Amino acid sequence: MRSHQSGELLLAETAASPGTGSERAQALLEVLRGLVPFDAAWLALADPMGSGYRSLASIDLDQPVVEFLSGPVMAREIEVTGTDRARPPLSPSDLPYPAAELSTWADCLMPSGIHEAMALGLFTPTGRHVGFLALLSGDRHPPSPLVRRRLGRLGPVLAHGIDPMRSLLTAAHLVRGATAAAVLCDDGGCRPLPGLPDSALLVPGSPVLAAARERVDEGHVYCSFLWPRGGPHAPGGHLRVTAMAAPEDAPPAVTGLVLLAPGTDLRGLTPRELEVLGLLVEGCSNQEIAHALVVAPRTVAAHLEHILHKLEAPTRTLAAVRAERDGLYVPTVPRDRAL
Repeated sequence: MRSHQSGELLLAETAASPGTGSERAQALLEVLRGLVPFDAAWLALADPMGSGYRSLASIDLDQPVVEFLSGPVMAREIEVTGTDRARPPLSPSDLPYPAAELSTWADCLMPSGIHEAMALGLFTPTGRHVGFLALLSGDRHPPSPLVRRRLGRLGPVLAHGIDPMRSLLTAAHLVRGATAAAVLCDDGGCRPLPGLPDSALLVPGSPVLAAARERVDEGHVYCSFLWPRGGPHAPGGHLRVTAMAAPEDAPPAVTGLVLLAPGTDLRGLTPRELEVLGLLVEGCSNQEIAHALVVAPRTVAAHLEHILHKLEAPTRTLAAVRAERDGLYVPTVPRDRAL
């Protein structure tokens, strides 16, 4: 009993350790071998942006077997057998038909000397499907109820260890007071970030999302800007938008992360001054700013004088640099797209 308790503690420590998802996955399987008997194992990540599974780690499996398990046949049979749902570990003996009727067993596992298994879908405490585990055995006897219960108890620990959203959630914690978030995908779409609410401002086609994606695509690792709520004159105040490039160990289809937070510490700048400052950051002259805002050039000059004073900047160039560094500007968007 004590050895199992220490083994489970080590598994939890391994799941919480730094490193890439693949490194943790391999270490998790090594520790798991001391807790649950198996001859071979496969641990895979569920594609968070689509369907299918990507192999993270394996033990004592030939490469052709790993490639087969990572393919569409296995993904389809995981769905057919219901092991993509939150349930206790499944054995072939639990199926209402012979395992040999499944292509994975007939064409891959049985020819490799595998006759028994425990299959377990891996889920976070909130019910999000993150992966799949197959513990394989050459023994023809089904796993005992005790072993099944132990593996089922360890499932959430394994899920935490391979969760691809961990790095994104860690990055999200860098933004204090974040109220909503979205994950940018390489196909131009977006997905919600588990653990934070979504927002009508962070949906495909949103100008907020387009402005954030533009900055990520330009190579910004971390930047922020302001967004007027209710229209260009910000009758509802401002939100702070933070855009980040995806961490190295984020899922392959993810390019970045966008978060919303209250727009605080505006240095006393008015909504109109923030509009002027945004155009200044984008390189507009006084005449161009006047044209864009439909005001007289002398009005722009007055606004700039106030901006320089509030930012403690002797020149417009330095004001633009400080505004961009501190995220104190509103990107220019067509007025009919401002939210």
